[in-house]
Amino acid sequence: MTAVDANKPQDSVLKETILKALHSVMDPEIPTVSIIDLGMLHDVQISGSKVQISLIPTFLGCPALDIIRANTEKSLEEISCLTEIDVHFVYSEIWTTDRITESGRISLKEFGIAPPPRQLEAGGWEVDCPFCGSPYTTLDNIFGPTACRSILYCRSCKNPFEAMKPVSTLM
Repeated sequence: MTAVDANKPQDSVLKETILKALHSVMDPEIPTVSIIDLGMLHDVQISGSKVQISLIPTFLGCPALDIIRANTEKSLEEISCLTEIDVHFVYSEIWTTDRITESGRISLKEFGIAPPPRQLEAGGWEVDCPFCGSPYTTLDNIFGPTACRSILYCRSCKNPFEAMKPVSTLM
């Protein structure tokens, strides 16, 4: 995926530096989760002092895409050896919740958002409460504060909470 000559040590160091910078770019709506941990990074192309970053939007209509692009560019501008930075979104690839890393799932839970639910054999899905861990939850509203989240209610600890909607290529 990445156009880096592995035989050139400076290219691998530059790639590591770029990935470290991208880990600092947080989702503007969930500031504890990086775009890397959300699984938005599609590709990194490095050619000399130029870098091209391809990102997959979590949802096509996400209002935060311009902010994510600007924050990504800003994080890479701090790498002094880069003279040209191109950040764009790839719409031909589908983002799914399977792309979220384990670290991303933990960060979502720490923020009070249930990670994407587990698919059940019967075709439904189950979400554990991010506060008490109970599976005894119910869907309160499929429409949450953003297109990617729903509102649920925990019958154990009596707290309402948000959950990432499951997005799969199988749906």
